[in-house]
Amino acid sequence: MRLSYETIHTELVRVLRKTGFAEDRAYNCATLFTETQQDGVYSHGLNRFGRFMKMIELGCIDIEAEPENIFGFGAVEQWDGRLGPGNLNAYAMMDRATELASQHGLGMVGLRNTNHWMRGGTYGWQAADKGYIGICWTNTNQNLPPWGATEARIGNNPLIISIPRKEGHVVLDMAMSQFSYGALASYRKKGVSLPVPGGYTNDGELTSDPAAIEASYRPLPIGFWKGSALSIVLDMAASVMSAGTATHRISSDPLKETELSQCFIAISVLTDFADANTLLDEIVAHLHASPSNEGEQVYYPGQRTLAKRKENIAQGIPVDEDVWIAIKGM
Repeated sequence: MRLSYETIHTELVRVLRKTGFAEDRAYNCATLFTETQQDGVYSHGLNRFGRFMKMIELGCIDIEAEPENIFGFGAVEQWDGRLGPGNLNAYAMMDRATELASQHGLGMVGLRNTNHWMRGGTYGWQAADKGYIGICWTNTNQNLPPWGATEARIGNNPLIISIPRKEGHVVLDMAMSQFSYGALASYRKKGVSLPVPGGYTNDGELTSDPAAIEASYRPLPIGFWKGSALSIVLDMAASVMSAGTATHRISSDPLKETELSQCFIAISVLTDFADANTLLDEIVAHLHASPSNEGEQVYYPGQRTLAKRKENIAQGIPVDEDVWIAIKGM
């Protein structure tokens, strides 16, 4: 089924207000969820809303808490998320990073004691919309085995890098596994296999079966040992810069995955924007001119999101009927 942006947003605001959110915070939180759904990231849009509400019910998310500035030194600051809604906290922190960048050329915020930020790419688009290069990442609970191990000991820590561009921002939004758990769930619900092997079975065999990977809890790190190493250093940097909790100390229960550590960086584009945009357009044109396999196309990071956004604005936003029924019943 497809629904309008207004229909989805209005319903989410209703549920959030019923839960106790202040009007403005309910509106902003609903906006972040609805925009994620509109951009086609269904795993972190409405499909994630039920878990978000459950975490509020369990007391892991404090709907009234707002982040607090703990320490600052020039362009670098530490903030405490005070267990507030992860998406509202993250949006505020990237906004703060851009404010610092407007003063210093670069701004960096370390955020501790926060919750799942939903779609990490949101904050990359946010920085790029304001004309800044954005870099941000978060740690998670232990849900990815280090390379060579059979047990999850590191996090599937998303990394986002965004670059502003007039004809469409370039936004990289990637987890440290070949497929995130949200993506695995989406493939499973569709009843289709992954396009490439994405993890292991309980017997240690590589597989393209999303359900088997979910059951084994052994997704494949991107770049094998390289993705594993990147996950480790992202966790270290986030927890050290925020003076927060590292992955090994975060609850393994997905419904209690709280007290996360995150970093948000905004960088001013020092080159004249027109010159920078011309260079970026040249890079994109060079990519698009690449010889490709029959039936395939070369994309820059974020291009398919922009196409999906345009499609969903025109045709309505796809929503899983069961998910929508559950939200209507909240």
